[in-house]
Amino acid sequence: MKAWEKPLQPASSNVIENRIIQAVLSAEISPGERLGEKDLGEIFGVSRTLVREAMMRLSSRGIVAVSPRRGWFVVEPTAEEARETIEARRSIEVGLLMTRKSISTAAIDHLETHVLEQQRAIDEDDLGRRSYLLGHFHVHLATALGSSIIANFLEELTTRTVLIAALYQSRADAQKSCDNHRRLVHALRENDVEGAVKIMDDHFTHLNKAFKIRSRRQRT
Repeated sequence: MKAWEKPLQPASSNVIENRIIQAVLSAEISPGERLGEKDLGEIFGVSRTLVREAMMRLSSRGIVAVSPRRGWFVVEPTAEEARETIEARRSIEVGLLMTRKSISTAAIDHLETHVLEQQRAIDEDDLGRRSYLLGHFHVHLATALGSSIIANFLEELTTRTVLIAALYQSRADAQKSCDNHRRLVHALRENDVEGAVKIMDDHFTHLNKAFKIRSRRQRT
């Protein structure tokens, strides 16, 4: 039994939804993995109707899909979907930095600690934690910059990004992202807005190129 499958009964459809999201973010559930209504109902001690409610909400968030032959399954983002997600995040996050409010020393300290955790996950070759931390750095950054609305929106995109990373991101790509995060935090500490904007823009350019190369190799 996987950690996310530990019985939690009785559960609401919201609990089921959140447990599946956390399992996706931590790579306990992989892109393409099937999620049977009957199995989930037994795990959570609920009817298939409640399971279906949770899956429909996850579907609206782009995390799962359904087909007549496979039933519910975790989506496998295509290279084009990966590009669109990255470009959406570029527009949001570069704009956020350009219009940023002041950021406290404590917030910068927190971001530096987060980068250290990212590096530890990379060094330990912990794919799930690595993908989760690299994605959620941007949520923490938006919060540090004083935009809870954008942070909530990035939370949605982060789940998609973790799925993309599971399919297309190499260890070298992950290290490059961590290094960019470290440089970005340093620029913020130095109050170098122009430098921070350039680092963020370059960061997404690298992600786009890396995912294109990896997806091309997977097709050959």
